[in-house]
Amino acid sequence: MHLFYTPDILSCTELPEEEATHALRVLRLQSGDLITLTDGNGNFYQAEITTASHKRCLLRILETTPHPPLWKGHLHIALAPTKNMDRMEWLAEKATEIGIDELSFLNCRFSERKIIKTERIRKIMIAAIKQSLKARLPQVNEIEDFNHFVTRPFNGQKFIAHCYEGDKPFLPDVLHPGEDALVLIGPEGDFSEEEVQNAIANGFLPISLGRSRLRTETAALVACHLLNLSNQ
Repeated sequence: MHLFYTPDILSCTELPEEEATHALRVLRLQSGDLITLTDGNGNFYQAEITTASHKRCLLRILETTPHPPLWKGHLHIALAPTKNMDRMEWLAEKATEIGIDELSFLNCRFSERKIIKTERIRKIMIAAIKQSLKARLPQVNEIEDFNHFVTRPFNGQKFIAHCYEGDKPFLPDVLHPGEDALVLIGPEGDFSEEEVQNAIANGFLPISLGRSRLRTETAALVACHLLNLSNQ
């Protein structure tokens, strides 16, 4: 099944230009063909193509199907982006496939990258929800200073994964299924000790993601998977 992303489908019954090009030029769809849409907000739509012309694909909505969430709670990962953007794009794709609600980027003391193109990340997430047949598009946020981010209010459990010594329970052992959850992942050089202490002072619980030492994007994906599994 081919799934098309149409965020404005309720106000504009037409495929966006990029989606229309794929439908008409690549898939060779024509008037009368049936297609499936998602608005990225939890709904699937069955639609019929009424007009198929150059770069334009007009639709008639036949059925709307609300799709219940596939996991409980609001799952949020915040991490320092790696120098290599390919790793962040890979993470965005795989986290979307597994299941996540929000992805944030942190500017930390030891960050290797201070700027990130969130629009590119968002496009990868759109492709991922279509590929994995999901009805909800995760939110992606602009990069933010770490010390400012940790002071933000968050209704749920808050965790920080770091490599310093100390009592760090395994994430699934302290996670409360069904509650919102936020996990912080540091850069390749880890968070600074001051950042860890600032996070703890603001209610973040240090946790472990297992015995293996993980790269930033791997740690973020492991955290995403553990959150998702615990909230199925």
